[in-house]
Amino acid sequence: MSNINNNHWTRRQFIQGMGVAAAGSMLSSCAVNANRAPRGLSEQALAIEQVVNPKTLEKPNLTVGYVPVNDCAPFAVAWEKGFFRKYGLNVTLSREASWGTSRDGIIFGRLDASPVVCGAVTNARTGAEGARHAPLSAAMTIHRHGNALTMNKAMWDAGLRPWRDYNGNLEAFGRDFRNYFQKLSSDKRVWAVVLSSAIYEYFVRYIAAAAGVAPDEEFRIVIVPPPQMVVNMRIGAMQGYMVAEPWNTRAITGNEGIGFTFAQGREIWQGHPDRLLAVMESFIEENPKTYRSLVKAMIEACRYCSDPKNHDEVVKIISGRSFTGAKPKLTSPAIIGEYNYGGFDGKKRIVSSPETTIFFDLPPNLARIPNDHSTFLWQSESLWLMTQATRWGQNKEFPKNAEQIARKAWRTDLYRDIAQEMGIESPKEDYKVESGEAFIDNKPFNPSDPIGYLKSFEIRVNASQSFFMSS
Repeated sequence: MSNINNNHWTRRQFIQGMGVAAAGSMLSSCAVNANRAPRGLSEQALAIEQVVNPKTLEKPNLTVGYVPVNDCAPFAVAWEKGFFRKYGLNVTLSREASWGTSRDGIIFGRLDASPVVCGAVTNARTGAEGARHAPLSAAMTIHRHGNALTMNKAMWDAGLRPWRDYNGNLEAFGRDFRNYFQKLSSDKRVWAVVLSSAIYEYFVRYIAAAAGVAPDEEFRIVIVPPPQMVVNMRIGAMQGYMVAEPWNTRAITGNEGIGFTFAQGREIWQGHPDRLLAVMESFIEENPKTYRSLVKAMIEACRYCSDPKNHDEVVKIISGRSFTGAKPKLTSPAIIGEYNYGGFDGKKRIVSSPETTIFFDLPPNLARIPNDHSTFLWQSESLWLMTQATRWGQNKEFPKNAEQIARKAWRTDLYRDIAQEMGIESPKEDYKVESGEAFIDNKPFNPSDPIGYLKSFEIRVNASQSFFMSS
């Protein structure tokens, strides 16, 4: 298959290629999103007992972002149940149009805190291609898993199936994948992800390369905001996308009927982090008491979302217009854990699993380290993200001070201290080895040798050729 040169694509050419309808919907969504955040606290939130006096905080009035996907659940719950107020915070929620605006809102001071894709914090510090250069920090994850890779109906018709149907045969998948793409013109060989620095971009590249298909050479990766994934697939702007729920479930038969779930992210890396609660490093330094209150409120919200007895309520909350605005039948599968991969052959592909989305408590197969839980950040995972940014040319080389970057970016020290005040124990170490069985290609990751790990991949590039559009 011939090389595709993506270096000369401009923003204007990209929007033209996506079609007037798609571009119009992208632009209109930005205007709507700003006005749909919740206003006015619930009676329950107003009645909650405050354990922190707002007058003791450096900055009790905060503006906190969220993006309308399922993982906004802890933000929605902290708002609705009064957890922000419990810890002395008066929070204004800001509904962000994309993961780019969520990240940039923190960097440019419009937001005090916001969820970001997990690679954004590290990449902001290294200045990786596609990332804003800024000293971002995070002390906790918002959730793990809860996302999937969607393929269109044409790929199904060409013989591709959900990863589960391949029974671990990467060679067979790679053959089907390449056979489909070889028949397309170069402008149609497109995959969409939510942002450069997102683990979704690395997952799309990872699974393709594991199957022997070279990203950049054989297809192009573009950036599309989550709510615009379905409409852009419907008009043929891309063949597949990776995004957080409910935008995968929305695509399957019985809903939009334009595609099927190829794989959940947890099938590519079981236990992987997804969103982080990010702030500027200066925010922590200038507002240490406020920051502790914010993290406590979010940990409590994550624990609430994690409890199965609360799942129906969480689904109802995030299905509201202020949050995802999606019907409960779309938000429910990834929260409840009854996940339907879809398909066009009439077969049921429903998988029941408590790890479909993980907000706090880890299922037994992942709870292998004492006191580990979902909101705890492992700095070794930050190193893994740096290996992938380097593998695909976003970093010119693996950072020589990678451990220092991880230590400043992923604040495990603060998390342990804050969680301890809540009676929550945390792992004592910052690094762990990821076993081969956690990854789709059975390749283990030992954080003590990231360079060796990086060099072990046969398919990698020296310079990125992808076109990235910040939205």
